[in-house]
Amino acid sequence: MTESQRLASELERANRDLAKASPQEILKWAVRRYHPRLLMATAFGAEGCCVIHMLAKIEPGVMFINLDTGYQFAETLELAERIQQKYGVSIEFVRPEKSVEQYEREHGGPLHGLRPDQCCHDRKIVPLKHALKRLDPAAWISAIRKDQTADRGQASVVQWDAKFNLVKVNPLFNWTKGDVWKFILENDVPYNPMHDQGYPSIGCWPCTRAVGAGEDDRAGRWAGKVKKECGLHVIEQQDGGGI
Repeated sequence: MTESQRLASELERANRDLAKASPQEILKWAVRRYHPRLLMATAFGAEGCCVIHMLAKIEPGVMFINLDTGYQFAETLELAERIQQKYGVSIEFVRPEKSVEQYEREHGGPLHGLRPDQCCHDRKIVPLKHALKRLDPAAWISAIRKDQTADRGQASVVQWDAKFNLVKVNPLFNWTKGDVWKFILENDVPYNPMHDQGYPSIGCWPCTRAVGAGEDDRAGRWAGKVKKECGLHVIEQQDGGGI
């Protein structure tokens, strides 16, 4: 059996074992299996704050990073400080090589409205790949839920992430929005005040707006465009369907 086949078998077994597990049980498994080469990338959404709360109790020494594009809301950055102070965790802010001013000058102005995919790639995907090479994790934790978008619905609790060449763990995969907010209220988890102002999903300020009554939670992300993902959670298949 090749290393790729062994890994595929392990992930298949883990998904069976963790299919009905709680997020805390999934995180405990991830910590046992991968720490200290375990990383969590967070944008400080409601879901991510829940996972940080859980990890702070299980293993606060997990590596935490935030992809700071230079376009984050002030409220998001203020929340990051509250999170670090409350839970005693250290969060590294991963930034692109070029500042917003340098980037926009290079392209003759902002790209987020004209070519949002390129902007996300340059200011999120590329910096993350550089950070992963430096930090060398074996697995990373996300806070996605399967009911959020079609791309996220194709994921699983534990999977191989071909885009970043490491294992991806999704402890909240089977949770609903109701589960998230029940946990936040019951555990006094800090969250972004913009959630109370009509922003269920918060990204970069140029590409995020409040949603109206009856709109999907992600209708405020890249409003008016087909785009609903920055690219981090879009599944990338390898030739032959292998790991």
